Amino acid sequence: MLKFSANLSLLFTEVDVLERFKLAKQHGFDGIEIQFPYEIAPEVFKSHLDEQGLRCVLFNVAADDLLAGGEGLASVPEKQAQFKEAVAQTLEYATLLKPEAINVLPGRCLTPARLSEYQATFTENLAYAVAAFAPLGIKTVFEAINTYDMPGFIIHSTQQQLAILEALNLPDLYLQYDIYHMQRMGEAVADFIKQHAAQIGHIQFADCPGRAQPGTGQLDFVTVFSAIIESGYQGWVGAEYKPMGETKSSLAWLKSVS
Repeated sequence: MLKFSANLSLLFTEVDVLERFKLAKQHGFDGIEIQFPYEIAPEVFKSHLDEQGLRCVLFNVAADDLLAGGEGLASVPEKQAQFKEAVAQTLEYATLLKPEAINVLPGRCLTPARLSEYQATFTENLAYAVAAFAPLGIKTVFEAINTYDMPGFIIHSTQQQLAILEALNLPDLYLQYDIYHMQRMGEAVADFIKQHAAQIGHIQFADCPGRAQPGTGQLDFVTVFSAIIESGYQGWVGAEYKPMGETKSSLAWLKSVS
């Protein structure tokens, strides 16, 4: 049986973020994830989890200006001190919320001549994050994002992810595998999951193209969800899509697999 988590940054946005915890539970989710929790005090976040009996699955280290079109934080050489401050902030939340995993977003390089420098900075910062989160029993994950939605994103293929895993060789470091992004890049998502489940710390999904709920694009989610089950993957599977219409009307896929 798959364990699905609701991404509260994209689902149930019809209501205030603090009301989304209750809706997630009411509609069949036992876990939640959120991109950036930092506008909510950690104690308030924890109280809403406890009230609904929800598990906090994942959130991201702050990424500075990434979502506004900038380069982000984790790869920019001039921002390493700021990245360490962001990790300290994440630790404050992680100590209380105890997520399964924390995601470090690689970010963009908008100056191609500096790409190798950015890649080296990201690897160094990623190792720093692992050392910070591992003592809490928390996995560190990092994801590849397609270059259509985010031009210049420095990690955009699973081969790049696997190369970083091999180079760092850290037991608490895993892939965050985003089905939507890798389908957008033309990768064979079901095959990859079956082959590399042991290296995946978290899975997220949306249909492609469009990034909406299953059934709105080209992905065969019967095959995809079956591949996750067959792979032996034991982690959570995050619904991180942009619903077409109200969120509750987008959840037919959940009823079909529960």
